[in-house]
Amino acid sequence: MSNLLVEIGNTALKAAWAEGMTLGKTFRYQGENRLEFILSLTRKDKPEVMVVSSVYPLAKEEMDLLEKECRHFLLLDKDHKEILLSHGLPSYLSYDRAASVLAARYLFRGMPCTIVDFGTTLSVDFTDKGGLYTGGNVSLGCRTRFKALNRYSRALPLVNTPAACDVVGTSELSSIESGVVSGIQFEIEGYLALHPENVPVFTGGDANYFAKRMKSSIFVICNLVMMGLALIADGYVKKMV
Repeated sequence: MSNLLVEIGNTALKAAWAEGMTLGKTFRYQGENRLEFILSLTRKDKPEVMVVSSVYPLAKEEMDLLEKECRHFLLLDKDHKEILLSHGLPSYLSYDRAASVLAARYLFRGMPCTIVDFGTTLSVDFTDKGGLYTGGNVSLGCRTRFKALNRYSRALPLVNTPAACDVVGTSELSSIESGVVSGIQFEIEGYLALHPENVPVFTGGDANYFAKRMKSSIFVICNLVMMGLALIADGYVKKMV
């Protein structure tokens, strides 16, 4: 039987089927009926393990329904930190960050990593060559910065991420575009310079966009979080054998 991996994030739900570490079809959902969407995935096939990583607390009724859809149900949220501790990760990490760290540790064994996730938030995490988590930072993501400029200043318009922009703007629009994009670029280059020996790994919606702006070569792995959740599910299955 396959495992079902579900990540409920700040702006979207992502899901994927997996056989061990091999990811199958992936899904993305941005509606309000998250539970119904998950149940739609299990109507034909029931997973061996369903792993749900969520930034939102699930109601008991929701958990009860999901538990009936699989043989084993794992909820990863702020109230369930056991998996983090079992993998030697600090309890304050969100599970999306934790999953990225686990996947990078698996993919780049014996190599230190700088892991950058470009989403609603911008997270930067570090591991040493032994896979030990050494810390990380969180700030606003690209689109969140554009929204914040518009929301908290009365004069500035809401701007979308440009296809391309110069380092320095020459108009109101381009100065906002360049200010946000170049600001993130310089921020990430600074983090990469902290540990030049690390393997740089980018993930998240804007990963490719910013990888192209970096001076050094970057590993872009869009499904890094899902790979980490697949590791967690696969490890759970092996414990049951």
